Amino acid sequence: MVADVGQRLRLVRVSKNLSQRELAKRTGVTNSTISLIESGDMNPSIGTLKRVLDGIPVTLGDFFSFQTEGQEQYFYEARDLTEIGQGGVSLRQVGSNLFGRSLQVLHERYEPDSDTGVAYAHEGEEAGVVIRGQVEITVENQTHILGPGDAYYFESRKPHRFRCIGEEPCELISACTPPTF
Repeated sequence: MVADVGQRLRLVRVSKNLSQRELAKRTGVTNSTISLIESGDMNPSIGTLKRVLDGIPVTLGDFFSFQTEGQEQYFYEARDLTEIGQGGVSLRQVGSNLFGRSLQVLHERYEPDSDTGVAYAHEGEEAGVVIRGQVEITVENQTHILGPGDAYYFESRKPHRFRCIGEEPCELISACTPPTF
């Protein structure tokens, strides 16, 4: 998966006529970090990848999606969900192509002690319900631990971070509008 992220990043960056140096300037992520990601020698946190993609600009969903043609799809089996997470964080998106859509739905899974990295922000609103385990969510200067059945809802412009606590993975079902993540 690391090499795949690097190859995708390079293709997207080059398609937008951006040098690594220009992308580094736009994002505040060092040129050497972008180079390491593209070469497959570094697995970026979701927060870092999001910062880099914001400089292009492209959403995480679009980054991991491919254009599909043909009949519109309404139903998705578990194996059809598109993985856009990395490492100990699995973010399985409903639908591979969100172009023209106003809602993004994710099945999120965090391994114990995994997190989304530094607090990040993006346009829109997001909400979710914890299905299993415990997750610590920080929004701006507020931190709260949620368990099964608990929920959250906030403006995504506010810096936020998710972290699995406890000894078992945590799972969430979340929605973001518009699909900017």
